[in-house]
Amino acid sequence: MPDTTTKESPATVSEGLQAQKDLQLFYLFSTTLLSTMQLNKLLHLILSTLVCEENGLFCRAMLFLYNQKTNTLQGMLGICRKGTDGLQLVGADPANPLSGYWDLDEDTMASQRQSDFCTTVRGTRIDLAEGCQIVSHVVNERRLYRIEDAQCLKCQECDFISRFAINSFAAVPLATRNNLVGIIIVDNPFKHQPITDQQLQILQLLANQAGMAIENTRLYRDIEEAHAELRDARQRLIHGAHLAAIGEMAASISHELKTPLITIGGFAARLGRMLPENTSQRHCLDTIISESHRLERLLGDILTFSRKPTICYQECDLTEIVRSCLTDYSLALEERNITLKVAIPEGPCIVLGDSSQLKQVCINLIVNAQDAISRDGSLKVMLSTAEERGKSCVVVSFADSGGGIPEDVISKIFTPFFTTKRHGTGLGLAIVNRIIQNHDGMLKVHNVADGAEFQVVLPLASVNQSPLKN
Repeated sequence: MPDTTTKESPATVSEGLQAQKDLQLFYLFSTTLLSTMQLNKLLHLILSTLVCEENGLFCRAMLFLYNQKTNTLQGMLGICRKGTDGLQLVGADPANPLSGYWDLDEDTMASQRQSDFCTTVRGTRIDLAEGCQIVSHVVNERRLYRIEDAQCLKCQECDFISRFAINSFAAVPLATRNNLVGIIIVDNPFKHQPITDQQLQILQLLANQAGMAIENTRLYRDIEEAHAELRDARQRLIHGAHLAAIGEMAASISHELKTPLITIGGFAARLGRMLPENTSQRHCLDTIISESHRLERLLGDILTFSRKPTICYQECDLTEIVRSCLTDYSLALEERNITLKVAIPEGPCIVLGDSSQLKQVCINLIVNAQDAISRDGSLKVMLSTAEERGKSCVVVSFADSGGGIPEDVISKIFTPFFTTKRHGTGLGLAIVNRIIQNHDGMLKVHNVADGAEFQVVLPLASVNQSPLKN
């Protein structure tokens, strides 16, 4: 009997093998995009799979992310084929071609970022209103473009085209259903081979997946940040509740202890006047009086910290407040041989706040610097203006020569009852920090050459206020 078996032509077999290869590539690309939620690594994987030798699609690939506010494309990453040696297939099963995913190690990604090509891409910003016409078409029409000769669209003067020595290339948008994420640009400058229709089809499919993967990564990052903020807010609420309970108890105890302490100190002082100088009995009474005064100050700080602050907001001249505090404490600084250096420009500096509380802030910081220096040092007080968190602010700095704050301690100094001083209460800086926060300001601290510098940052009452004049 004659053989009726239909034999497939070599062309049909070749097409089938190519279709199988494309399917495998698409699967590996999809699983690779699901392997990480780190945006930086995701971008490296996307471009590496487009230009690696194994897939043989393109020689170079560039990725730009879209900024809607500025209507620009910012270069994020550029990879050439020779920079993909570290791309490895992970978890592949020889018996199952549809398995595994690509992965990159940190060294390979670092090498890709440090290449001259990537540096050029990252330094490129395309203004869609005035930049490359071709790129603008890709963005506006949300479709893939293949350009055989860039000059045909009068781009011979385009900075983007000339910067990368591009002639023939393809550009595809990275988009979700509603949002443009960015674009990918690919070309073959080393092989000088045209980009085929089949390569364009694969590029379009991969770009669709890549756009959704990048958007999902961004959403995941936003969720993580929101979760972190909620966690921090919860911790602050718990901490605030604990402090409030401690404050109420401390206020009650302080109130009960203050009266007997005053009585003890008063009687001790009276007895001291009855005893002659330089006796053991007089020394003991002086110690009682000194410790009674210290406990009174501690109880006063506890009461101040535990009370719910009442702020009488009004326009205050911060320049005048600082000058007044320095005048009050200039003699005490002189007695300890502390040189006071003042850099306060002329003119008012108006903030909204409670003048008495702001004065307490300055006094506490001056006393803190005085205690840190002890003797024979310097305290520099400066006023200046700056932009903080989008607001015009005044900055009051107190820089001392007291040797600075240990790095393992500096993050704890605003914690209530934490102190490095032998006779400190641990509430002075905590009170200052709370007052500044209640005035919508910030209290910063850092070490300088020979000491520590505290900076009080407060928003100006109005942007129309005259700046400080030298």
